[in-house]
Amino acid sequence: MTRPTRTFYGLRHGATDWNRQGLFQGRTDNPLNEDGLRQAHDAASTLRGVGISRIVASPLVRALKTAEIIAEAISVPLTIDAGIIEFDFGSFEGLPVRDLMIRHDVKSATGLVSILPTDGENWDAMTERALASVSTWLDRHPDDDILFVCHDAVMQAMANALCGSYFKNSHGTPFRYVCKDAQWHVEQLVT
Repeated sequence: MTRPTRTFYGLRHGATDWNRQGLFQGRTDNPLNEDGLRQAHDAASTLRGVGISRIVASPLVRALKTAEIIAEAISVPLTIDAGIIEFDFGSFEGLPVRDLMIRHDVKSATGLVSILPTDGENWDAMTERALASVSTWLDRHPDDDILFVCHDAVMQAMANALCGSYFKNSHGTPFRYVCKDAQWHVEQLVT
């Protein structure tokens, strides 16, 4: 599996109506709602002065709009990369996450990954494509601190692959994936 070799930043897009309704969103291309727009502006405020020099965004409108707001506020270039597009949940798209977790008696992210439908994307393949995308950008721009604006499943998959665990990820909240002495951890940026 391709792994990044240095620290990078990740940010889950601002909220959409489907997020607020607790639905699997995946590749469904829903826009940010008012909360999501506010979260994007708040994220921009948090990221001012952090040293981000480049933003790479998922092509889905909720991530791209979040990234555009941040890029404009901190005056850095923005590029779109489908390598960090959200996981394809297949037949789970649009269904309530909580209902499926109850129906399948799962209580964690690991349990949720274990019940994903076979008509969607393969979790390990998604993890590999996301880490490969991040690694490529980091290698291509060795002097840049890069923010990847993407999605919860993508960020969780990368955290699990690098750190061995999932983490609490909120909309519009920037995180740093830190590599120190070949060990990874994820930390939230606070203002």
